[in-house]
Amino acid sequence: MSDMNLVVIGASGRMGQALIQTIVNTPGATVSGALEREDSPALGLDAGEVAGVGKLGVQITSNSQEAISNADGIIDFTAPAATVAFSKLTSKAGIVHIIGTTGCSEDDEKAIADAAKSAKIVKSGNMSLGVNLLSVLVEQAAKALEAADFDIEILEMHHKHKVDAPSGTALLLGEAASKGRNIDLDKNSVRVRDGHTGAREEGTIGFATLRGGSVIGDHTVMLAGEGERIELSHLAQDRSIFAKGAVKAALWAFDKKAGLYNMRDVLGFS
Repeated sequence: MSDMNLVVIGASGRMGQALIQTIVNTPGATVSGALEREDSPALGLDAGEVAGVGKLGVQITSNSQEAISNADGIIDFTAPAATVAFSKLTSKAGIVHIIGTTGCSEDDEKAIADAAKSAKIVKSGNMSLGVNLLSVLVEQAAKALEAADFDIEILEMHHKHKVDAPSGTALLLGEAASKGRNIDLDKNSVRVRDGHTGAREEGTIGFATLRGGSVIGDHTVMLAGEGERIELSHLAQDRSIFAKGAVKAALWAFDKKAGLYNMRDVLGFS
């Protein structure tokens, strides 16, 4: 099988550069395209030189249709509106679309699911292999430890520039916990506590959000009981972990049927 041709969206950003570096160092994958906004100063530059891996002969462009025309897949860590727009292109082309975008609305999710009727979409609030393993452990722990005995709280911290809260990863972990407890997360989550809140309601899942500095991503799921507490944590120390997971997902999806998948599918846990 020939190498998988991948297009990197947001090629000059920190995540885009990490993706290019990872693809270059991954057997079976190659950078075939690099996209940026129309006002990006990186337009016209070589994607490899921008990412510090040497000249690749791939020019950064804002022409998405041209970049995708010869692609087997795209990797997309952008914004909800852009991701929905790209999903329409990948659906039309019937190619792989790896989505690491967070903060999607219900309507965005529906549009992405609709695109997955023709495209091979892998979407996750976090592409890290470690985080997705953590989600499996959280689900198992929540299932084993009853709500009457253990309360669940999710604490996350990210850099000061992150615009959505709770993080996509925190919500992914919350979904894992709610699945273990067989409850609806939307109806049982507590996002804010302020003032005289009264006693904690049994069975709810709490979220606490911290923002500051350059923290890439810290997540801890606490199961707090009487006299004991279990903490399951993941600390992201380098953005390359997200890039590695995304490229692994792309290669996994290459020969799959159209559909909407997640990282649990990629890891074989579904």
